Amino acid sequence: MSPGRDDDRRGVLGIVVNPVAGIGGPVALKGSDGPDVQRLAGARGSRPRAHERAVRALAHVAAARPGTTVLTVGGAMGEAAVAAAGLVPRVVGAGAPPGRSTGVDTTAGVRAMAAAGADLVLFVGGDGTARDVCAGAGEVPVLGVPAGVKMYSGCFAVSPAAAGALALAWLAGPVRTEEREVLDVDEEQVRTGRVEPHLFGLVEVPVLDGRTQARKAPTPASSRAAVEAAARGAVRAMQPDVSYLLGPGGTTAEVARILGVPFTPLGVDVVRDGRLVVRDATEQQLLDVVAAGPARAVVTVIGGQGFLLGRGNQQISAAVLARMGPDPLLVVATQEKLTGLAGRPLLVDTGDRAVDGRLAGHVRIVTGPSTTSFYPVTAPENEGAAPCD
Repeated sequence: MSPGRDDDRRGVLGIVVNPVAGIGGPVALKGSDGPDVQRLAGARGSRPRAHERAVRALAHVAAARPGTTVLTVGGAMGEAAVAAAGLVPRVVGAGAPPGRSTGVDTTAGVRAMAAAGADLVLFVGGDGTARDVCAGAGEVPVLGVPAGVKMYSGCFAVSPAAAGALALAWLAGPVRTEEREVLDVDEEQVRTGRVEPHLFGLVEVPVLDGRTQARKAPTPASSRAAVEAAARGAVRAMQPDVSYLLGPGGTTAEVARILGVPFTPLGVDVVRDGRLVVRDATEQQLLDVVAAGPARAVVTVIGGQGFLLGRGNQQISAAVLARMGPDPLLVVATQEKLTGLAGRPLLVDTGDRAVDGRLAGHVRIVTGPSTTSFYPVTAPENEGAAPCD
């Protein structure tokens, strides 16, 4: 990683939107890559959230700098969001017909914005979009507005509001940049049970405290015993006649192993009284489970980033959480993972500010068979700039 630099340019902002980013998450498709997956997600009733997240980010720029011109790509790939946020779109990339945009279109759009003078490009999507942006950005700094299913890379803001706040800071300048990794997983491998992030490139990213997320940190092999102890504590905390929604993660996988039930990587499985009742559930199936009786979501902490919700577990949506009781989360993590956050709060980003606000505060975390910790939780989308970096 580069040591970082201070850039005194006052900035020309660009934005590209992956219109179908995140569409596969709520319907348990592990991602949104490829037209077949996107069609299947639409057929299952899912809808993308990239446009609304782009507007949220740009609204912060519009509130402080109305009338700002933003370089963008035509139609749903950016122009529509810029206009909806009250800014002035200058289209430099042709975009693609509705429902037919590809990674090639994203890369071409970023190259066009760089050639037109953009010195910060916001992109709206997930790790797959980050790969396409990396291919076209060259030396132009970029920043992701999180809207995908997978966001392992360190080039994203912690929320749309945080991305907008950072873009404003960039326009005022100077803002330090760092070289960050672009990581992604092969979705076909994930669907067969393998989750192995690979490095696809490096990009320059503006970095400000509380706005730029860290890359996902893997759990060290030496932590195996601690993971098992935390998972046993979670199993011990489970109550009879309660449905538990097992979210993704190595610690929740250990919970499933101890229970003796199958586990879906980057999926959500439902167990009740130690038995599997729904495997690889969609958002709608989780809504049905919650409607049928008491339920809690078993989630863990993403190492390095600190996210509890909104990164890879979109099936446990705001709608699902809103229908649960006053204590919807059973959080399980090792003490080492909490210590690694160096006091930074845990993060929730469900896309619903009311639900995020309800979850903010402090949460009890199971760290062992008979040990727990209380830890702060914040909702960066409600604050714009959470103290997390």
